Amino acid sequence: MSNFKNLISIFFLGFVLIFLNGCNGFNQTNAREFPPDPKLRVKKNLEEGRGFRLDSAIKENKKGGDFLFASANELWRASLDTIDFMPLSSVNYSGGIIVTDWYTDEDNLDESIKISIRFLTNEVRTDALDIKVFYKKCNQVASCKISQKTGSLIVELKKEILTKAAVYKKERKDKNFREYNNAMLK
Repeated sequence: MSNFKNLISIFFLGFVLIFLNGCNGFNQTNAREFPPDPKLRVKKNLEEGRGFRLDSAIKENKKGGDFLFASANELWRASLDTIDFMPLSSVNYSGGIIVTDWYTDEDNLDESIKISIRFLTNEVRTDALDIKVFYKKCNQVASCKISQKTGSLIVELKKEILTKAAVYKKERKDKNFREYNNAMLK
């Protein structure tokens, strides 16, 4: 009788595992974006920052990391390119934040601006960024007032960053597609 209970328990456990495995859902992907050649898939994933290679992680003579993954993030690149005229105070890719230093235009020396960009996701979409703009207004006696502003500047910055990020993403896909086609022709 106990063997029968064990058999039923094993059968039930197997059924539950198969059932739960089927709850994965279907990942719909575009076959054109994923090359069939494994070497090209590995290269593409490494360029996008989705993995690592054991042979490069084990090397003993390597001093420091290989931080090429930041260049694969379109939002990150577009943000830095958009505010490249401003001095940067703090930049942390792993923390997902860029903070500029106070920037003063030559035409208006009494006012300064500081921008903080926080990345909420790596996907190129409108809710991916949290941008804050701070103004500092000083009078001649060096009494300054700092305030956070909302409005058109934040909208313009977000639009510029997202537009550049979309262009970078398209360029990367086109480059990967060309590499894939070249590899298939060989």
